[in-house]
Amino acid sequence: MDINIAVFASGSGSNAEQLIKHFQGVSEMTVSQVYCNKPDAFVLERAKNLDVPSLVFSRSEFKSEEFLAQLESVDFIILAGFLWKIPEYLIQAFPEKIINIHPALLPSYGGKGMYGSHVHESVIVNKEKQSGITIHLVNENYDEGRTLFQASCDISPEDTPDSLAQKIHQLEHKYFPQIAEDYIREYMSKK
Repeated sequence: MDINIAVFASGSGSNAEQLIKHFQGVSEMTVSQVYCNKPDAFVLERAKNLDVPSLVFSRSEFKSEEFLAQLESVDFIILAGFLWKIPEYLIQAFPEKIINIHPALLPSYGGKGMYGSHVHESVIVNKEKQSGITIHLVNENYDEGRTLFQASCDISPEDTPDSLAQKIHQLEHKYFPQIAEDYIREYMSKK
C-alpha cells in the first residue's frame, strides 16, 4: 500500500518541510509532490532541496476541474500554509482526504482573511490567554471541517504577534506530521 500525499503551500514552507521529512521515515506513505500558487515562494526551494518535485499553478488553473489531472496519482492532500479556498470540485474528488492546519483554536479566529500574522494580531489585540493550533479536515467553508486535533499554548502579556507565531510554529512542527499520518492510517484502515 503506497500512499501518495500532495502538500499544498503558499509561503516559506516550514510545515511542508516538516511533513516531507516525517513521511520520508514512513515506509508506505510519501509526499510525492509540492503544489504552490506563488512562483517565488520559498517552499519551492525547500522541496527542491529534499528532492520532491513541485508544481506552480495559477488561480485560473486551480479553479478549473482540469486541474484534477495533475492529482491523478494523489491519495491525500495536506495544506501547509496554503491560502486559497479549495474549490468544490476538489473537495468532492477528495472527500475527507484534505487535511489543513490553522494557527488558532477553531472555531475562534477562523474564516476568510484569518491566516498567519492576521490571526496572531487578532489574538493579541483581544488579550486572549491562550492560542494554539487546529488540525482539521477541509470542507466547502473556510476552517469549518471536522477537527482532528488541537494543541494550545499560553500567551504572556509580553507576547507580540511574532513571538506568538514562534510558539505556534513549535506546536505545528511537533504535532502536524504525526496527526496527519495517524489520520491517514485510520482512514485507510476503514477502507
